[in-house]
Amino acid sequence: MAQNFKTAEPLLYGVLRENAKHNRQEMTASEVALWYALRKEFRGVKFRRQHPIGEYIADFLCMTHKLVIEVDGGYHNEPSQQDYDRQRTEFLERKGYTVIRFTNEEVDTDVKNVISKIKEELIKIEENYE
Repeated sequence: MAQNFKTAEPLLYGVLRENAKHNRQEMTASEVALWYALRKEFRGVKFRRQHPIGEYIADFLCMTHKLVIEVDGGYHNEPSQQDYDRQRTEFLERKGYTVIRFTNEEVDTDVKNVISKIKEELIKIEENYE
């Protein structure tokens, strides 16, 4: 079972899989907008949505570049959520992932700029591979 998501914590795989499935079915409008933009703008670069990594679920993941993209709603401004996000980012970075975050507002008002920043990040990651 756990071999399907080699990035997930094996003991939590069942719960993570169900939560990820629920999250895919209940994506926010901002996540939907970014998902369509990723699919349109990045032909040949595969992104996954709501993908488990460790005990967390990334909003979007490009496995080949180990790039995690998070789309944050207003509750991410709460101090307890900011602490959680910081711990989560540190965990992902220790695992070799690059994490970039955008607010719902950024996606909703200027998705082209968000896509441009993602492209820049992918280029930086590729340059580090060389």
